[in-house]
Amino acid sequence: MVSVKVLLAVAAIKGWSLSQLDANNAFLHGHLDEKVYMALPQGFHSQGEVVCKLNKSIYGFKQASRQWFAKFSNTLIQLGFIQSKADYSLFTRRHDNIFMILLVYVDDVLIACNDKAEVDKFKIMLDNKFKLKDLGNLKYFLGLEVARSDKGIALCQRKYTLELLNDAGLLGCKCAKTPMEHNLRLSKFEGEELKDPSHYRRLVGRLLYLTITRPDITFAVHKLSQFMSKPRRPHLDAAHRVLQYLKGEPSKGLMFSSNTDLHLKGFADADWAACPNTRRSVTGYSIFIGDSLISWKSKKQSTVSRSSAEAEYRSMAVATCEIVWILYFLKDIGVNHDKEALLFCDSQAALHIGSNPVFHERTKHIEIDCHVVRNKVLADLLTKALNYNQFSILSCKMGMINIHAPAALEGEYQNLRMKLPRLVARAEKHPATQKIKDSLTELVIL
Repeated sequence: MVSVKVLLAVAAIKGWSLSQLDANNAFLHGHLDEKVYMALPQGFHSQGEVVCKLNKSIYGFKQASRQWFAKFSNTLIQLGFIQSKADYSLFTRRHDNIFMILLVYVDDVLIACNDKAEVDKFKIMLDNKFKLKDLGNLKYFLGLEVARSDKGIALCQRKYTLELLNDAGLLGCKCAKTPMEHNLRLSKFEGEELKDPSHYRRLVGRLLYLTITRPDITFAVHKLSQFMSKPRRPHLDAAHRVLQYLKGEPSKGLMFSSNTDLHLKGFADADWAACPNTRRSVTGYSIFIGDSLISWKSKKQSTVSRSSAEAEYRSMAVATCEIVWILYFLKDIGVNHDKEALLFCDSQAALHIGSNPVFHERTKHIEIDCHVVRNKVLADLLTKALNYNQFSILSCKMGMINIHAPAALEGEYQNLRMKLPRLVARAEKHPATQKIKDSLTELVIL
């Protein structure tokens, strides 16, 4: 899904056309490399024990997806496409000044190109080899709703969100301002254990798919997914809180701006010893192309960190690896990233470790992560539950919009988003600010 978002972000900036294809009876096109036999289908009778030998793969066959992809990828390579090493589902072809990109997900094909006429020729050529369904311009891909305008490309999951609310019986529930209560601590030992945990597991599983376009609920869903084995009543209540938050703005999603630069920037953060049961830290990072958010993660670290600096450095290492992979992906789709990729972190200790060329005894145990970051020297919302003010500010900075909101409100939202950094800087320089700080200092002393 990161590949899809990177491609959409670049297409918005470059002005590439986006279209979609669907292969009819995709698995039936696959050829079998070995002999496979099956029992007679229901309704067929014969004397004695008779089996059928398969000439082609069929639906339900374990290797059907692999055989179809092998047939389709070989056909694309014969047509002059090059398969990417960063993402094997990505195929590119360059001819003169025409550049075409194909992103394949089973039988759904996303096409990006800088020449619309070339796409039409390619569709006819591919239809001669496979029976295809031309779905026209990209509007709905893998449950993601795509809307394009002069300002950019908007990505949301409104239909999926409303279906989720309807199945949970919460279409008429009261809305919540944040997906999780501020400073909420969930434990796997406290609360009544649910008699039927399947409902909780299905709900969290569906919420995980919703995080593709909703970074604002990523931390909450990540937290809830840790209690899948034995969910309890507080965990289910917290999951319902996420649904109450989604009820407020089901159309909220990502915006890939067309008026931004192709500069890769990453932000890494960590919440030290956040888990009350294991005392492991939580890693959070977000990666932007210009102003467009393309990748993010909130995940509990695999080992216990002995200091906050160590936790922060591990998060920087994970973010660095993601940035390096995205740079390889951009190179494969013909994007020249001539600027240095940037990685930001709010931990001074971690930054000093990264700039110190000498490993001393306090950093030997994280030497591998240090080398990862140093060799590739190039966010609170994803690490903890925040109050409404902090949460709303960070959501704005992630570039999330609601395309179904009234135009006046959306315009006011964008204006406030642009004015916010300038207003904060002006407030810091104002003489009254220093007086307030001095007054607070005197109050603390008293």
